[in-house]
Amino acid sequence: MDKNTMMLQLALELKEKDGFNGAWLYAEKGEIVSKGALGFRDPEETLPITEDTIFQLASVSKTFTSAAVMLLVRQGLLSPEDEITKFFPELPYPGATVRHLLNHTSGIPDYFDDEDWFTRIWKEEKRVPGNEEILRFLRETKAKPYFAPGEGLHYSNTGYNLLALLVERLSGVPYEAFLQQNIFEPAGMSSTHCCHIRRDGVSFENYARATVFEDGKCVADVDSAENGDVVAFDGLNGDDYVYTTIFDMLRWDRALREGRVLTPEEQELMYTPGKLNNGEDAVYDEDDGLGYGFGWGVGKDEKLGLIVSHSGGMPGVATWFERFIDADRVLVILSNRDYRDIRAYLGYWDGMMAIARDKEPEPIVSIEDITVQDPDKSKWESFCGKYEHPEDAEFIIDEVFLKDGELYARAIDEDGDELTFRLYPIGEDEFGRKGGLLKLNFADGCLRMNDITCKKR
Repeated sequence: MDKNTMMLQLALELKEKDGFNGAWLYAEKGEIVSKGALGFRDPEETLPITEDTIFQLASVSKTFTSAAVMLLVRQGLLSPEDEITKFFPELPYPGATVRHLLNHTSGIPDYFDDEDWFTRIWKEEKRVPGNEEILRFLRETKAKPYFAPGEGLHYSNTGYNLLALLVERLSGVPYEAFLQQNIFEPAGMSSTHCCHIRRDGVSFENYARATVFEDGKCVADVDSAENGDVVAFDGLNGDDYVYTTIFDMLRWDRALREGRVLTPEEQELMYTPGKLNNGEDAVYDEDDGLGYGFGWGVGKDEKLGLIVSHSGGMPGVATWFERFIDADRVLVILSNRDYRDIRAYLGYWDGMMAIARDKEPEPIVSIEDITVQDPDKSKWESFCGKYEHPEDAEFIIDEVFLKDGELYARAIDEDGDELTFRLYPIGEDEFGRKGGLLKLNFADGCLRMNDITCKKR
């Protein structure tokens, strides 16, 4: 199978169906099999993305945070079994250890659960909170833990903020400088930076600006009415804010494989999934059965062996870094633009991962591809109106209405934000949306979605 041709074809298909914006690289045994770049690195679409364009990694940055922690363990400055109150006695989370933070089993809440605290400081105090203030955030909000340490797994960016703060305090140098001196430089990652572009400005060229869709057009995340608050979090470290290229991510893979930053024994510890107090595996991804080690999702393939990976996502940012430890393969995908059609978007990413596993990818399918042509609209008016919904539902359809001869829905998401989208007919009285996999069925004055039946008011 010609993997390069298939990967290029997938990218071109997504570009046609959903406007792919990004770069990818796939290598086997250190040799590049496929690489490429499509789209633009600015919302105005004047600056083409190149193979050496620098992208924000989002949560893929956690692989560097965990590596930094392991370097402190090597120096004897901390142990994975140390309780975090040893270093942060003011925190009300007794029993939570460094290991718990690394595995996401500490129970410490994610700051995104109370993001208004950060946006309030940004707007009222006219500044972006720094990483040191993650401690103030936890004290002031008195955020309750999800569970007792080791009783579950709940992904928490806050845990990785605390780990970065630990690195900074115990090493005596700024976190950004620690990564530069101890990881990026030894790994030969000359185009990689840990920095705060939204807070401090861009200090390097060829940067791909995070771009979202709003009111039918592309805008930079910071200029978005809905997502502009991202600047309020740009002073944090540990969970995000590493910027790099596809080539430097390959260098990171080779540096790890060659033991230039971490020893094989240290990496083996990092690639060991966490356990709960009852001895069961702490499952990170229920669908894929992935565990979570130290900064890595951990899984196994029947033929290819151990695979470690991490995804990243922020408004206008989507990233994927996957390393096949036993088979010596690596897949990197970096994107700086939000998707419009989730089916096409997921089809691309699933296809790239299939190719990396020696499988044929499925064709990319968009909502337009499955939309019924010339549908019978005679009953559509009867679908319109307000609908009841369960109070505890995370996503609700509040109203269905006609506009310019097409059916639309007004919904409220889990954050309480209102959104309006077109409903595409994909079967008899069945509809889908472009921005999600939600399917709606209308019958007998009711709307059915996600196994929930809602009556028209």
